[in-house]
Amino acid sequence: MVEQLQALDRWLLVAANAHRTPTLDTWMVFFTERFGWFPAYFVLLVVLAYYYGRRARLLLPLLLLSVGLADVVSSRFFKPYFARLRPCHDPDLSATLNLANGCGGQFGFISSHAANAFALAVFMALVLPRRFRVAKALFFGWAAVVSYSRIYLAAHYTSDVVAGALLGTLTAWACATAYERLAARWWPAGQEALSP
Repeated sequence: MVEQLQALDRWLLVAANAHRTPTLDTWMVFFTERFGWFPAYFVLLVVLAYYYGRRARLLLPLLLLSVGLADVVSSRFFKPYFARLRPCHDPDLSATLNLANGCGGQFGFISSHAANAFALAVFMALVLPRRFRVAKALFFGWAAVVSYSRIYLAAHYTSDVVAGALLGTLTAWACATAYERLAARWWPAGQEALSP
């Protein structure tokens, strides 16, 4: 069973990596580059601070904690513990792969990109009011493309990305739950206006 799952993991990776074009390479590198997204993250924090007002003093640290936990757990615990080589470091695969963005660190389980992206997307989906359905869909779409870019660029297997998304979802759920409970306790008046 394990061998079959590993074979499926490799097949999915090779299939994604083989369907390359120069244009797609450029877009996948763009989506995978963390530092390029910093201006968008800054704008998001400013918008949230404006929209939530005094509640942002609670919401923003918990949002950052959600992403930070996902990043630390994935990179400091999972990767060294499982020590699973990235596809681009696997000697059986690396010679045949398109490495449009280099290779990165040695170990790949689990994907920190996927964990961080889904921590942000799920947290926003849980705390934003229902009327922000389009924004929620955009967050999930962005997280999915970031995660797929890691497979396309041969930095992670599909299972690395799925596990990262699950970790990010878990940290987001914990932090969003903490926000909802603490906000209801600290600011009971007008809670309905900002409830999802």
